[in-house]
Amino acid sequence: MKTSILLFSLALSLSAVGQTRYDKEQLQKEPLNRGVVALSDNDGHVYISWRTLPTDPAGLPFDIYRNGQRLNSKPLTTGGTFFIDEHPLDTDATYEVKGGGHDGSWTLKAQSPANYLSIPLDRPEGGTAPDGRRYDYSANDASIGDVDGDGQYEIFLKWDPRNSHDNAHPGYTGHVFFDCYRLTGERLWRIDLGQNIRAGAHYTQFLVYDFDGDGRAEIMMKTADGTIDGKGKVIGDPNKDWRCHDDDRRKGRILDGPEYLSVFDGLTGEALCTSDYVPGRGDVEAWGDGYGNRCDRFLATVAYLDGRRASAVFCRGYYTRTVLAAWDWDGRQLHQRWVFDTDDPQWTAYAGQGNHNLRTADFDGDGCDEITYGSMAVDHDGTGLYNTGFGHGDAMHIVVEPGTQRLFIWDCHENKRDGVDLRDARTGKVVFQNPSPIDVGRCMAADIDPTNPGMEVWSIADRHIYNTRGEIVRDHVEGRMSCNFGIWWDGDTLREMLDHETVLKYDWQANTVQPIVHFEGIRFNNGSKSNPCLQADILGDWREEVVARTHDSSELRIYVSPLPTPHRFVCLEADIPYRLSVAAENVAYNQPPEMGTTLQTPAGIR
Repeated sequence: MKTSILLFSLALSLSAVGQTRYDKEQLQKEPLNRGVVALSDNDGHVYISWRTLPTDPAGLPFDIYRNGQRLNSKPLTTGGTFFIDEHPLDTDATYEVKGGGHDGSWTLKAQSPANYLSIPLDRPEGGTAPDGRRYDYSANDASIGDVDGDGQYEIFLKWDPRNSHDNAHPGYTGHVFFDCYRLTGERLWRIDLGQNIRAGAHYTQFLVYDFDGDGRAEIMMKTADGTIDGKGKVIGDPNKDWRCHDDDRRKGRILDGPEYLSVFDGLTGEALCTSDYVPGRGDVEAWGDGYGNRCDRFLATVAYLDGRRASAVFCRGYYTRTVLAAWDWDGRQLHQRWVFDTDDPQWTAYAGQGNHNLRTADFDGDGCDEITYGSMAVDHDGTGLYNTGFGHGDAMHIVVEPGTQRLFIWDCHENKRDGVDLRDARTGKVVFQNPSPIDVGRCMAADIDPTNPGMEVWSIADRHIYNTRGEIVRDHVEGRMSCNFGIWWDGDTLREMLDHETVLKYDWQANTVQPIVHFEGIRFNNGSKSNPCLQADILGDWREEVVARTHDSSELRIYVSPLPTPHRFVCLEADIPYRLSVAAENVAYNQPPEMGTTLQTPAGIR
């Protein structure tokens, strides 16, 4: 019964395979390779995992080789892109996956750890702030990008000083650093943002993507006087210190001086172009307070605003005035595409509607991306799309309707009134709403129950699970019903939950949540937010990897699921909304990446 229900749910989800909101012929996408990875499991066996690419035909045969010797007795044409070599590994071995003209390989060292890739880190030296307090560094948010065009992602890592601050609090912070590492552990460069960029989740948004379409990723972020690029070149005036030193309420904040937006080469870290950040802070009090809490709330995202090439959208403000500025990078210059500003009289009602995060996808089906910015949305041309007026919130998620592929937004609110709502992502029309007298700080959406076709939604407002019609699917769930991250991990088509270094599984038969794996020796980031450095489909099959730091930040670990899967899905990064949500996963309050389509194969269920 369980299997038949699960396959029915999956079949319904796959009924719209082939439908797309983007013009595949025009859209510039990353040319990914086979993404082969080989790791030892806890029993000493080796598991090999690789990508299904969008160009692969159904039933594409694969062959697996170990040091040149084929391991499979006949070509692998069905099942997941996952293979177990049960022979003990007593020496280094090179595993090859051949098939479809996109062959790949991975060399596994005999003494490699089980279930994860290890990337040694070069932790920056700590320092002493002007107030005399010492600080050190820990590895924080990360992103991915292919810096040399070989089809394999590199890791971009932000280093956060221990004295980083939320905008609500004054105080000095150490410098923010960015590194780029290959999966082999080679560090390519380091960027120092300098003393005029404050450290904290709301200050240092960074976007990694191939913006000019040359097959190599860039990194874009806000910079200031004293930023040092990956080649040692200083942006602006290296001697300027714009930090506040006298006013206790403003101490350590940067509320004066120039603000820049810079594009850096992904391979070298060299600053390629720097422009003025839009919008500038202007009059600090005009944003709603006099000490910089509201004027320095930044967000950012990547969007295909013309349906062809990726643009960067850097934003400022969401409690009061809200500004989104779209930029195009052509490999030589930054060009401003448009600016949406709630100081514009036609958009004043859109002020104060932003979240601590945002979502990007083609919500209205016109082939170009829109941006859901909390309770309001901005169209691809920089005009307002809709505004619910529900105000600010901490989290929101993309919900896909099976069969039709319509997109919805599940959003929670802080105002102790509007609770949570599910709305049409194109029009803002509310499908259902659960008002609440509490600050609903977290909500989550994922397909976790196969007895209900499509995705389920829930929040911290109650212990119920709802379907997309607002009906209670399960009430009074027992156990740790996390509203943090969702992850595809165990090999079935349902999504698991990821929270506090643990993967959790909802048991729909017992109506409870159980841990299925706890990652030892690592620590998630950002306090109670408890998110990994990154979660994404980085390599291997369609499932997601967990990127996290060790306790002392001496090592970055990339955990790969050791569990077999019978399903052969196209890699998740091929879904554009998923790829864009990976690019924006690090922004402010980190959110899990989410797809704009249901899981699909080139030709349905296999």
